[in-house]
Amino acid sequence: MLAAEMLTTCQGQDDAVIAGERPRDHCGLFGVFGHPDAALLTYYGLYALQHRGQESAGIVASEGDGEPLRRHTGMGLVSQVFDDAILRTLKGSRAIGHVRYSTTGSSSPKNAQPILVDCSRGQIAIAHNGNLVNANILRDELEAYGSIFQTTVDSEIILHLMAQPRHGDRENTLLHALGRIRGAYSLVIMGENEIIGVRDPQGFRPLSIGMLNGAYILSSETCAFDLIHAKFVRDVDPAEVVIISKNGLRSVKMEHPEARKALCIFEYVYFARPDSSLEGRTVAHVRMELGRLLAREHRVDADVVVPVPDSGNYCALGYSEESKIPIAFAFVRNHYIGRTFLQPTQLIRDFNVRVKLNLIQTAVAGKRVVVVDDSIVRGTTARARVINLREAGAREVHVRVSCPPHRHPCHYGIDFPTSKELIASSHSMEEIKTYLGADSIGYLSLDGMVRATGHPPSRFCTACYTGDYPVPFESDLDKFIMEKRRTQRPALTADVVEDPQQRLL
Repeated sequence: MLAAEMLTTCQGQDDAVIAGERPRDHCGLFGVFGHPDAALLTYYGLYALQHRGQESAGIVASEGDGEPLRRHTGMGLVSQVFDDAILRTLKGSRAIGHVRYSTTGSSSPKNAQPILVDCSRGQIAIAHNGNLVNANILRDELEAYGSIFQTTVDSEIILHLMAQPRHGDRENTLLHALGRIRGAYSLVIMGENEIIGVRDPQGFRPLSIGMLNGAYILSSETCAFDLIHAKFVRDVDPAEVVIISKNGLRSVKMEHPEARKALCIFEYVYFARPDSSLEGRTVAHVRMELGRLLAREHRVDADVVVPVPDSGNYCALGYSEESKIPIAFAFVRNHYIGRTFLQPTQLIRDFNVRVKLNLIQTAVAGKRVVVVDDSIVRGTTARARVINLREAGAREVHVRVSCPPHRHPCHYGIDFPTSKELIASSHSMEEIKTYLGADSIGYLSLDGMVRATGHPPSRFCTACYTGDYPVPFESDLDKFIMEKRRTQRPALTADVVEDPQQRLL
């Protein structure tokens, strides 16, 4: 395909899409049990996890022992949703919190988490990181038996399953619910007397346990422990349910712990903060190794290595160390962009790209530049960066990417759900190089990416690179399936539930 044709294909997005081309994860989770300032600690924890979701934030808190659960959620960043007055209303020694980026259900106040319900089993709140691949089937079934949903997020399905009366106490009901759902889910759940952490059998998304002065802490990433001076204890294992109450922490295994382990490898490449530890490896160290291996696989004669901040910084350091090419932090990131801003007129070209990253021209003028990025999704932003480098006087521009080409959609909690959004799914390396306007392009190999982590390939989900999906899914699954189903899916009646043994009542 000619470059002009590729431009038409890849730029069939509006400016907002170009500004948000970076892949996005689902959410960040945090929980506290046994600390008098649980909500305040949760606020700080969510602040540390803000990179995992910027659409909405929420906290549920309680004193426990039958005291009511109190909830506050809102749209925007943690600092926009909470203030001192609001945090004072969230009293108690137990709290769970959530920051969200939507991958199932639209971005709206009703879909903000944690979700809190009051049912015959008492009050239950839930916060979820991941994506359920059978959510539409379960929701059809639940509604056929009379369930009424208040949101369009897949997380609410778990609450409805937990509210069913036939499966005994809350623990057995939860285990039954977990046996019904499929896909990626790390959960923090709050009942009237406990908080619960859950990680799916594949372990797609991270979840860790910490302690602070006798209080238990749950967090999506260990960097949040550092902020509040909590001590990292261990990761929650795949297929593990940890129940934290006044009696301490108790671990329960799900019935299918033999499932293939599949931590999302893109957590190392992009999502997780560099100061977090995943599976015993510090993310910053893994990213530097990604850069070293990238330099070995795609060496080029150049004058300067330029990272795309922030996730490209450590990879570029590794590339620079291995190649002996000096590094220059020529792209400067604006860290103060809110959720929305006034759209510019045509007087300002490439506003949505330049507002986030500006270029120090003297660092690249007249030089052969290696620009190091963590990934290329649609290619529109990468192309704009190459253009900026050329306009600044760069003599050559060589693009290097610290992971393999994304060729397949993700259905486990990353927001690039269709192949048509992925430039590498339908274009050759030569075509991508031509479209970007680069002198050369090099992606790290799959083997190199895995080797950089220090773990075997069997530990990871690499479906977005290989198309090998650990958990099957429906072909029509997409971000808005819970909204579409109301008008586009036939109603499911109670007498046509596929498996009578799975009926809820």
